[in-house]
Amino acid sequence: MAALGLGKKFALAAIGVGTGGAAGLLYALDESVKADIGLHPTKLPWSHSGLFDSLDHQSIRRGYEVYKQVCAACHSMKFVAFRNLVGVSHTMEEAKAIAAEFNIRDGPNDKGDMFERPGKLSDYFPSPYPNPEAAAAANNGAIPPDLSFMALARHGGENYVYHLLNGYCDAPAGVELREGQHFNPYMQGGAISMAPPLYNEIIEYEDGTPATQSQLAKDVCTFLVWTASPETDARKRLAIKVIFIFGILIPISWYIKRHKWSVLKSRKIVYTPKKYD
Repeated sequence: MAALGLGKKFALAAIGVGTGGAAGLLYALDESVKADIGLHPTKLPWSHSGLFDSLDHQSIRRGYEVYKQVCAACHSMKFVAFRNLVGVSHTMEEAKAIAAEFNIRDGPNDKGDMFERPGKLSDYFPSPYPNPEAAAAANNGAIPPDLSFMALARHGGENYVYHLLNGYCDAPAGVELREGQHFNPYMQGGAISMAPPLYNEIIEYEDGTPATQSQLAKDVCTFLVWTASPETDARKRLAIKVIFIFGILIPISWYIKRHKWSVLKSRKIVYTPKKYD
């Protein structure tokens, strides 16, 4: 029986090693056929990347300018409302004025008809297209993605978006692009339907900041980080408070444990049997 048990152990071990080896071989073969052209975005020194660093709210404001004047022509932000800008990048009055610039389809009214009205703070950013089919028809069959959570939706986050915006170049020899496509090594496969959206002085910042291509990309990436995770600053402030509170409670807990509970835990209880005459 002991020999049989040992044999079973060897058999199970052999099966495990064989299964692991087969899985490793399949993984290696799968990776070997992935010959897509692509570059890994390097990590950049963002001002908000530190554990206790907050977002640059002036950059968020400029990033909204870039989105509004460049990106909003094709990309929607259906999960961001005008009220979200208040206290972050714009004042209440400024946000109301921005919302009023848009005509929002609403209704039905008392007669059952749909109508258009000026935007309000409670409205979400309007989509540039009435439906996905119209978006695809206007972009050679490719629907521009919504940018609300783009900084979290792509591997590399804002680093990926920044490098993608600045990474357009001529296609290398042997790479064929379809009509309407452009080459960008940071895009999986290298082919991207979006034309280069940014270049120097494409817009003029209201605060006078030089609108270089790198500055435009940096600001819109910061804006996308905020739209994807608007609670970033609040989460970091909470972390500071938690660290401060635990910094006080941990020494107190250690003192009580060391000088109070240690006496009780080390106490030895001896039961002496009662003797009967």
